[in-house]
This record gives sequence, structure tokens and C-alpha cells, in this order.
Amino acid sequence: MRLAFISNPLTQKKIKRFKAIKRGYWSLMILTFLFVIALLAELLVNSRAIVVKYQEQWYFPTYADVISGSTFDLGYQAETNYRQLQKVITDKDPQGLVIMPLVPWNPYEQDFDSNFPPAGPSMASKHYLGTDTIGRDILARLLYGFRIAMGFALLTMAISYAIGVTVGCVMGFWGGKFDLFFQRFIEIWSMVPFLYVIMILVSIMQPSFMLFTFINVLFGWMGMTWYMRTMTYKEKAREYTLAAKALGASNWRILFHHILPNTMVMIVTLAPFTIVANITALTALDYLGLGLMPPTPSWGELLQQGKSNLDAPWIAISVVTAIVSVLIMVTFIGEAIREAFDPKRFTKYV
Repeated sequence: MRLAFISNPLTQKKIKRFKAIKRGYWSLMILTFLFVIALLAELLVNSRAIVVKYQEQWYFPTYADVISGSTFDLGYQAETNYRQLQKVITDKDPQGLVIMPLVPWNPYEQDFDSNFPPAGPSMASKHYLGTDTIGRDILARLLYGFRIAMGFALLTMAISYAIGVTVGCVMGFWGGKFDLFFQRFIEIWSMVPFLYVIMILVSIMQPSFMLFTFINVLFGWMGMTWYMRTMTYKEKAREYTLAAKALGASNWRILFHHILPNTMVMIVTLAPFTIVANITALTALDYLGLGLMPPTPSWGELLQQGKSNLDAPWIAISVVTAIVSVLIMVTFIGEAIREAFDPKRFTKYV
């Protein structure tokens, strides 16, 4: 079904139209690139070395187990300080090699060797955006926080849409008592205050990524359900649906092989705006102190630090720039998709 949808000539026209809207197309390219960078963050922003060669042995600490300092004759059993190792390894092994990431700090590590935190941006210490109030690298926390925010937004959207699309299609296609029951259920459930549910659950359970995903899914599937119910109700009266019934196609085949591909435009159009809403929700919860447990990298927590430390403007400037840039790019993508996949542009019903 997916390949048929993409190879459809009408879909190809819509994709071509999307590419012609430059700000949306380039926003998608940039955001995809940033997300790939975030997925590979350990290779770019990390206190562990990428590659170490010592006494003819090769080590790859980034994705390996902890390598103690005694392995390299540093005199301690704790995990190796690879920045220190990079400075001394040539004295211990002239053939040795240590390749560090571009930013040799992880998002949890505190640096008190440079200026007293919060310290401003510095090329010498490789804190390119400075440190926060307890000496953690801001660039590292921004990048890892972006990965968590995007992962949360995409996972929540995928699960919510899977539930919403399925329930909405079934409501619109079969109608009757099933439709009436879910209409009343959604009306009642939508009245439950989202923030109060979070406050109650956070007070009795340890906040975690999966907990917030679960809560967001509980409330996030209803909007898509209404859209898909309406679209399915309209599409089941079209001629192609009636023709499929006349040819003996089963209800599930009609629903998932005929109606769903023709309502895909709704899913594609709403997806970017759902991502914006999910990122904003997680950031707001972290800002209010109801979000992920410290010291998890978080844009909301950095925003709170920036508001409380206006004498360290690099904190607020960094996180506000990151949040605004990502939300603007996602909004541009959403606008471009909405215009490119507008059914009135390429489709005419008679």
C-alpha cells in the first residue's frame, strides 16, 4: 500500500510541488540532517574517545563498555579520562592514538577546571556555547535534548496516529452503535484535564520518557480520530468504494486498500503540526518542573536556567535559538505539505 501510494502519478505531482516550495523543502533537509546528527551524537559530542590505539591494541570506547584508567597505566580504576589520555598518551606510547569527538564533553559531565560556572563560550576549553549553572556543556545538552524531544514527538505521533486512524476509519466506515459509543467516549475523555493527570501521575510515579509518551498518547489520539472519521464517512460514499463492494472486496480490504490511501493526505498534512505540539508540550513540562527527571538533557530545563540567570545570556540565547529554529522549520514543512497535498490543486470530483 505504501509503495503504491508513493508511485501514484498524483502523489508524484504533489511531491514535485513540495520540492518547488523551497523554504519547506530545505527546512525538511536541514531538520533531517540535524536529526541524523543527533542520532549519532556520541560520535560528535561525547567525553569518550572515538578511537584509541595503545600498545598495538585498538579500542572503540564510544559504544563499548567502560574502559578503566588502569588499562592505559593512568593510575586509577575509574573510567578513563580520555581528554587526559589524549595529552599523555604520546609519552606512554609514541605510536599511540586518541581521536576525540569535536565536542569532548558529555551532557552530564561537570567542568570546574575552567571559569566558575556558568562560564561563557570558550574555544580553549571547547565549551563552544558555554556551560550551565553547574558546569555542564550547553551544546552537549542542546544536542542530546533535541534527540530526546524529537524522539518523543515522533514516537508519540506514530502511536497516536496508529490508534486514531484505526478507530476513526472504523467509526466512519461502520457507524452505528460503535460510532455512537466512541463519540460519547471521546467527548467524556477529552474533558479530563491533561495537566492534572500529569501532576497526579508524576507525584506517584517516577517521571520517565515512556511515562510521558504514554500520557501524551492517552490524550493525543482523539484529534486524528475525528478527522479520519469524517474523511472515511465521505470516502465510503464515493464511486470507487461502491465499485469495490460490487466486485466483492471485503470491508477490511476496502478500508485499508482503498479508503485509507485516499485519506493519507490528512495524515501527511497534520503530522508536522503534531510534531510541533509534542515538542512544545515536553519543553513546557520540563520548564515547569513536571517533566523528565534531572539530569536528563532537556530544552525546558535549560530554558528555566536561562530565565533564572539573565546575567549569563548565552544560556537563554542558545536554547531559545534552538527551540525557535526547530519550530519554525517544522512549521515551514507543515505549510509546504499542506499546500503541496491540497486535494483541490490536483483532484476534481465529479
